[in-house]
Amino acid sequence: MYQIKRMAARASLILEWKKVGEDHIACLTGGDEHVGAVAVGAYDKASGRASSSVITSPGHRETEIAMAGAKAISEACKATSVFIVGIHLDNITKKEIEEIVSVSEHMIDELSLMIQEGF
Repeated sequence: MYQIKRMAARASLILEWKKVGEDHIACLTGGDEHVGAVAVGAYDKASGRASSSVITSPGHRETEIAMAGAKAISEACKATSVFIVGIHLDNITKKEIEEIVSVSEHMIDELSLMIQEGF
């Protein structure tokens, strides 16, 4: 497994991933780790487009990060991806949420670039 680590708000975010054949599995966690949302990204070679679908655990709010991550990874690897997200901080503020989302997006961009470059 490969890792990217970043601090955001009070959380240490860890993005881990590995290749499974031509596909990729990634997991982004921080704070109290858990499975909040799981997204699958698909790449259509005929159209050159990626899409994603997500299942979110009740009461969790990682939907958007998971969907964006799965789509970005599938666009980068031109294959299927699975993206799991679970980030939790007690008494989180709106500002902390915004920081975590922003840092998560940068981590996903960094991973996508690494995949495109054949890490």
